[in-house]
Order: sequence, then structure tokens, then C-alpha cells
Amino acid sequence: MSENERLSNINPNELLHVISALQFKHEDLLILFELADKIRNIAETKAGLDFLRTILSHKRAVLYFAQPSTRTYLSFNNACQILGMQTSDMRIAGNSSEAKGESLEDTLETIHSYTDLLIIRHIEENLAEKAAWMYNNSDRPIPVINAGSGPNEHPTQALLDAYTLYRAFKGNIKNKTIAVIGDLKRGRTVRSLIRILNNFEYIKFIFISPIVLKIPEDVKSYLLKNNIVFEESDSLDSCIKTADVFYYTRIQDEYDMLNESKAIDYTNLYLNPEYLSKMQKNAIILHPLPRRAEIPPDIDKDKRAWYWKQEINGLWIRTALISYIFKVDGYILKYK
Repeated sequence: MSENERLSNINPNELLHVISALQFKHEDLLILFELADKIRNIAETKAGLDFLRTILSHKRAVLYFAQPSTRTYLSFNNACQILGMQTSDMRIAGNSSEAKGESLEDTLETIHSYTDLLIIRHIEENLAEKAAWMYNNSDRPIPVINAGSGPNEHPTQALLDAYTLYRAFKGNIKNKTIAVIGDLKRGRTVRSLIRILNNFEYIKFIFISPIVLKIPEDVKSYLLKNNIVFEESDSLDSCIKTADVFYYTRIQDEYDMLNESKAIDYTNLYLNPEYLSKMQKNAIILHPLPRRAEIPPDIDKDKRAWYWKQEINGLWIRTALISYIFKVDGYILKYK
């Protein structure tokens, strides 16, 4: 069964679960972008915040984060609180009954008893999808949001990335050249980014990485199947003057088997300050974070450095997503 078929079995009619960036259609994205803008404007006043906190005050969320996270965890936790949801969290698998040998299925079943929404980040591949399937087949289906479950997808990161492009380019995302730089072999944010940007016309990708971290063949197959233009390189010089977006990623060494990442030289792809004079004036620099040495802090002062704006955009788009899933988006859009 193909990935599209599996996802359609989980969520055939509406956006209940968020498992993959493949689920988002162009019209979904435009609604979510508008909703995120509306929420951030409402939240500028105390009266607006008080209103937002009434929206889902009757709901509860569990944040099951068995992998390390700073921004994804904080943005989801704060998004829930903005909408009035009570939150509980499980931050380390070793502190749960998993450490006693409990199966992941039993852990998910226990969580189901206590919540109206599961937001899950876990190293186990397809665990978010498994939770969605379990809950769909229960007497009380509840939404599941994949916050980075397994090595293949991080759909809400892609959602905030697309929202950042929407804001940076004033709603005009089409006809952009996206340079994606770093660990393209193991970067789940890259996979999701490609899938979500397939909703926009005339996107071109330039994939820049060390040879051993090249984009995988299955991703290339997706690009070719969807007629997405791309090229590969191991040099920043191939795109520094032409790219509209520079999307950096770190080395994903948490997936190492034998510390193999230590042997990879990535330094020639670092965005050193001397490159700034060669970039387009309206280009933007993104990074899903955390960063290491690939973007030095000196770059932060440049107006094209959008990664901290990108980070806070995660709060607003995830708030919009939760309200959309619970079908209260129309109520929010009518607020004056």
C-alpha cells in the first residue's frame, strides 16, 4: 500500500490527524496562513488573549515528547495554552512505564484515556500513524499530531516553514528557488518541506550537501514523479547569487550507528559572512534549528536572517492548526 493510500485510510474526509506534509492541500495552507495571521493579531491585546483562551478551555492535550525538543515542544505547549487547553507532558520515555517494559501500544492507550489531543514526538518510525489508527478504531477518536515521529516526517515544521515563506514574500511563494543545505540524507524537515512546497507553482530546489549526505533516492523519485525541478551540488557557489531561500540543516548525528558523522567535513558549506554580499537583497535564510556552526551568530544581524522569525511563526501556525482541527477556526476569523 502506498503512503498516500495509508494516509487516506487514517483520515479520509477531513484534517483530524496530522501525520504527513502530504495531507496539506493548497487551500488548507491558505486557510491556515490567514488564521495564523488573525490569531497573532488578536493576541496583541489582553481582551483578544482572554477571548482566545475561551476557545478550547474544555479540551486537554498530552505532549508526548520522547525525543529532545525545545522549539517544537514550547510552541505546541504555548499554542494549547493560548487556546485555553490544559496540557500534560511526557518528556522522557525513561520516566514513563516504557522503562518498565510497557509496550508503546499500552502507553498510547493510557494516554488516550486522559486527553482530547495527542501531540507526539518519538524516534519510533510511524508511531504517530499507529496512534492515529488506534484512536480511529476506538470508541472515542481523538486527533494525533506528528511533532517529529520517526526519521521521515516533521509536517508541522514544514507548515511553519511554508508560513514563513508566505510572510517573507508577502503571499507570493511561487517561482522561488530554494537552496537546501546540509544533511539531506537524514533530515526529516527536508522531506516534509519538499512535500508541502509541492502545493506551489514553479518551485525549484538546489540540494547542496557532502556526497555522503545527498538527498535519498526515494525523495528524488517523488520530485521526478511530481515534475519538481531540482539539481544537486556540493558547493554554495552554485546558488549563492540566484537562490531566493537558503534553508540550512545541521548534521543529524543522532541517527549515527558508529559516530560516522565525525568523519564528514561540512565546513565548506557554512554560511560565512563573506557570502552575504553575493546573495540577493531579498533572499531569506532559514534553519529549523538547533543550529551548530553552519550559520554563525554574526549572520543574525542581517535582515535576510529569518530563522528567529521562522521560530516564532511556529507558535502561531501551530495555534491555527489546533483550532482548525477542532473546527473553531470560523469562530476565530469572525472576531473583531
